[in-house]
Amino acid sequence: MSPENPLLTVTTNIPFDAVLPEHIAPAVATLRASAQEALDAIPRAHAEGRLTYDATLGALDAATSGLDFALGVAAHLESTASTPALRDAYAAVQEEVAVFYSGIALSAPLYGALAAYAATDEGRALTGGRRRLLDKTLLDFVKNGVNLDAAGKKRLAELDVELAQMTLLYSQNTVDATNAFSHHVADRESLAGVPEGTVAAAAEAAKQRGLEGYLLTLHAPLYVPIMTYADDRALRERLYRANVTRATTAPGDNLELALTILRLREEKAKLLGFPNFAELVLSDRMAKTGEKAQAFVDDLRARIAPAFARENAELDAFVREIAGEAALPLAPWDVAYFAEKLRRKRYEVDDEALRPYFPLDRVSEGLFRIAEELYGVRVVPWTADEPDGPPRPWNDDVLSYVVRDHDGTRETRLGAFYMDLFPRADKRDGAWMGGMLDRLPGTPHERENVAVIVGNMTPPAPGARTALLTHREVETLFHEFGHLLHHVLSAVRERALAGTRVLSDFVELPSMLTENFAWEKEGLDLFARHVESGAGLPEDMRLRMKAARTFRAANMLLRQLGFSTVDLLLHRTPAVTSKAELLRLAREAFQPFSPAALPDDYAMIASFAHLFGSPYGYAAGYYSYQWAEVLDADAFTPFKDAGVLSREVGAAFRAKVLARGDEAPPEELYRDFLGRDPTVDALVARMGLSGAAPPAA
Repeated sequence: MSPENPLLTVTTNIPFDAVLPEHIAPAVATLRASAQEALDAIPRAHAEGRLTYDATLGALDAATSGLDFALGVAAHLESTASTPALRDAYAAVQEEVAVFYSGIALSAPLYGALAAYAATDEGRALTGGRRRLLDKTLLDFVKNGVNLDAAGKKRLAELDVELAQMTLLYSQNTVDATNAFSHHVADRESLAGVPEGTVAAAAEAAKQRGLEGYLLTLHAPLYVPIMTYADDRALRERLYRANVTRATTAPGDNLELALTILRLREEKAKLLGFPNFAELVLSDRMAKTGEKAQAFVDDLRARIAPAFARENAELDAFVREIAGEAALPLAPWDVAYFAEKLRRKRYEVDDEALRPYFPLDRVSEGLFRIAEELYGVRVVPWTADEPDGPPRPWNDDVLSYVVRDHDGTRETRLGAFYMDLFPRADKRDGAWMGGMLDRLPGTPHERENVAVIVGNMTPPAPGARTALLTHREVETLFHEFGHLLHHVLSAVRERALAGTRVLSDFVELPSMLTENFAWEKEGLDLFARHVESGAGLPEDMRLRMKAARTFRAANMLLRQLGFSTVDLLLHRTPAVTSKAELLRLAREAFQPFSPAALPDDYAMIASFAHLFGSPYGYAAGYYSYQWAEVLDADAFTPFKDAGVLSREVGAAFRAKVLARGDEAPPEELYRDFLGRDPTVDALVARMGLSGAAPPAA
């Protein structure tokens, strides 16, 4: 193998710009072989009587680090700088990778060595993260089929390969379907009501295609303003229907793929001894079972159902007042439009008018200042002066930063990260944080943390020095930065427990908690300044904006609970067998959570990448978002009580939650920080729903 292959060397300055499609397969082959050698050494150590942590559990924890790195870089580029060649190269290794990773958990010799180590005096004496890693690893081997017979292990490996391939194709189809749609508008009058910034972006999109007029797409910076502001009802309907029917036809039919994925997941769960996929997934979650997850969703729904009904009645009354009875009942493409008019009337808040107060450069600076105030870290641009040289991003729009820990006397570099925030045709929709490298203090594998933050936010207008964000986009940036802090501030020595490798219904706590600082005065004062004058956000505007935060809060939460209900339904009941049945089930399950009747062709399930975009992802775990909202609202209480930017509370949250990854059960970490178990009361109060009815007995 040529040493020029950039995927073979684990480095903090990741050479994203040098990775080519032809690097992927040979790098995976080489690194897989190296990992297999490291794995084979563990049973050999057992046979030779060398049952130590470093020779068994520690070796397993480190064995795949090089392969994980290469695959992580390749996956990231496939998501953010994709080409047909890169897609094909990444897809081509999915089978061998899935077989390899499945084989680890199915290896009886590996399991035997770990079980033997657990029975030694050293193994029995383990504490802290090492104790948890050993216990979880042994359980994972059992849960993932190590005790199956040969035929069962063979079938399980086949299922893992198929799931890896099918879910990757589902994600790619979603991207293709999103990019395939565009709607050309010839005249400005058709965009009446749409903010000028969005109109300019649509004009630029048309210009890039060699067209006159305006080009609308399903990417969020164009789609959301159209649905919220466009007076042309037919235009709103056109985009809405295109959005909810993405990837429903050949050649990129995700409905067929979803059926296949559900069937494969069900078969895998039953092969492993679980009644359904939800029980398999939730056996290692805070909720523990599908029944408890559903009970949580139902409980929260019951608490806010009266407020949901009240909000919708208020909107209907408002529509009747301004548009007449003929405008009712509202269609799904009407709700955001009229809700925005009611919100502006009630609170005199215009999201578009607020954009000049949220220039991206100042938002970023303020966000980094908040991290410094709370957690004692400094974020600075990554320049050529750094010891590892200038960053090597995958696109010219990508920003790069270094994170340093500051204890008052000296600074220690913790790691670096990249921010890729604007939509492109070669990039998946949505927003996420991805960890590329782990800092493992005090181990032979210690490196700095490296991560990426990806978004699809409003890009700068042509000729503008910076992008002007909506406050919702500001929230999204804060959310992903919260995940980043969880990764960067990890002090866990065990790689499998470090950073964001926590239970999925706990992983959203740091991200959602960080969103709060985008709403509080102490946080806003650090970044909400007019792009031209530099003037701070007027106090009356801030108060109106904060009051509007809870506008239609029950609708927003019910929508998320609807997604969770659909998710749990599909993964707790026998797999459906036809596209028509899948569409009917998903539509009927989601309808009670929608303020308007869903159209017959509603097919959101065909582009629900959270559920079908990876073998596990958020499948049977979408409820985690609402679970984390409860945790977040309660955990933010000490910050508000002590002063929003309290270093003391920030230090406690860093030490007791952010730094500890999964080295203890999440409920223990939470109690250690808050001093008690969480309650739903703080979330209900924050949403302005304190008077909501309790659930039925």
